[in-house]
Amino acid sequence: MAIFIDGSNFYHALKDNFGRADLDFEVFASRLCCERRLIRTYYYNVPVDQNREPQRYADQRKFFDRLHQTPYLTLKLGRLVYRGGVPIEKGVDVWLATDMLNLAWKNVYDTAIVVTGDGDFADAVEAVKELGKHVENAYTKKGLSQHLRQACDRLVVLDMDFLKECWLK
Repeated sequence: MAIFIDGSNFYHALKDNFGRADLDFEVFASRLCCERRLIRTYYYNVPVDQNREPQRYADQRKFFDRLHQTPYLTLKLGRLVYRGGVPIEKGVDVWLATDMLNLAWKNVYDTAIVVTGDGDFADAVEAVKELGKHVENAYTKKGLSQHLRQACDRLVVLDMDFLKECWLK
């Protein structure tokens, strides 16, 4: 199984639902997999601009360093562009969807778990299913797309009970 995490979406969902985002991603992946074999976790995000947000950049670097220490996790970074002073992620969603499809095509996994509430992934989910793979969606109660929910084979609710063992101490 492979896990695909839409980092920004997941971070904001954790903050909105639980007021924190300090997960142990090794434990989190293990809980998602249950007894199934994890091939790899892919975490997609963008680095913030060091010059515009030095403290947030430093905090994010510490977080990325922690992710680099997580077994079987690959961090993939898109880019951040500013339009009218507003930061916009570029390349992250397309990269996640492309990897999900490419790895399904290469028969790397049987089941994908996509961790997001973003309905834009529903078409990629359908394409992966057409390749004979199962796709599960791990989501928090707030912010789940009904379109994504309907596209996935199985849903995993990330509530306080599920996450209680996943928080950093």
